Amino acid sequence: MKTLTRISIFVLVAIVLSLAFSSRAQAPAALAATPPMGWNSWNHFADKVDDAGVRAAADAIASSGMKAAGYTYVNIDDTWEGTRDASGNITTNKKFPDMKALADYVHSKGLKIGIYSGPGPKTCAGYEGSYPHEEQDAKTYAAWGIDYLKYDLCSFTRFMDRAHSADHGHQLMLDAYTKMHNALVATGRPIVFSLCQYGWQDVWKWGPSVGGNLWRTTGDIEDNYDRMATIGFGQLALAKYAGPGHWNDPDMLEVGNGGMNGDEYRTHMSLWAILAAPLLAGNDLSKMTPETLAILTNHDVIAIDQDPAGHQGDRISALGMTEDWGRTLADGSWAVGIFNRNDAPAEGVLRFDDLGIKGRAHVHDVWAAKDLGELEREYRTQVPAHGVVLLIVKK
Repeated sequence: MKTLTRISIFVLVAIVLSLAFSSRAQAPAALAATPPMGWNSWNHFADKVDDAGVRAAADAIASSGMKAAGYTYVNIDDTWEGTRDASGNITTNKKFPDMKALADYVHSKGLKIGIYSGPGPKTCAGYEGSYPHEEQDAKTYAAWGIDYLKYDLCSFTRFMDRAHSADHGHQLMLDAYTKMHNALVATGRPIVFSLCQYGWQDVWKWGPSVGGNLWRTTGDIEDNYDRMATIGFGQLALAKYAGPGHWNDPDMLEVGNGGMNGDEYRTHMSLWAILAAPLLAGNDLSKMTPETLAILTNHDVIAIDQDPAGHQGDRISALGMTEDWGRTLADGSWAVGIFNRNDAPAEGVLRFDDLGIKGRAHVHDVWAAKDLGELEREYRTQVPAHGVVLLIVKK
């Protein structure tokens, strides 16, 4: 009897431990534990996006090395929407004849798919928004197999403008984002929630409270150095609001769209990596040059962006038009960009004291893929116009 009792207890404990381990093993990964990586249709295709273009993007990510580098999401921006049927369900327009089939195709490549809407009656391009069909739309997205939602404020501002006070208008916005977040959660499908309201009203302070996994901190980016630099170098003092599951988003990448040169695109990619920003390519992936692909898939740059500690970087020092920006990484090292905002080449300097490193440090040049060895007190180098020297610095 005692032996049977001991055996029973042993079996019971084994079952409990097995169930606990199984539950832990099957627990879903946290949404956006690192900044989302992928592609978005808007910067290059805008309203010309269609089913074929999205499939081509998925094909390119899967075959070019981008998937292996970490690019996961294939995101359809505005202009996919059709009308609503008699029951109020959103439909697609003729550019997207079967969204479920498209999602299945993207998933078959080992990728995920994203879509776009907004809390107002109309989207930014004047298509059907989610107001007041949030629950219906969330269920539709889940049924299609959607993995990511970009939710753009646009026409909802009319309700905010009519509010009896600024505080009331602000609360209306929070309520609108919360409503869609709750609707997404209720579907039971993990869907990354991207807030797009241009950084108004310090969204970084309240974005997590409405379920945001990332939120735009600025207006729209453009494919030119001045606009990119204004946005990127304008992220001062926002680092404390970012971390695993909730990221500041300075907008999508313009790398490869043709408006900047290679040095400027390396600045763009380096700065976004230091900022722990989402990396959402915005070019035509089917027509990339080798240089564009090399910039987008540089292993060490992506490792900086995707560092599991999730520490967003900030400005370390500035001297005239040269600025050092950096972030600490999980292994205790620093990723530092020496940026030259001048229109001509200039000398840049990184003083190790600024990183809290006394004496010597080991320095690696990321874009040159070159170890610079043990250096004393500082590193000085020539930086191209609008360019960057990106470093990993270890004590």
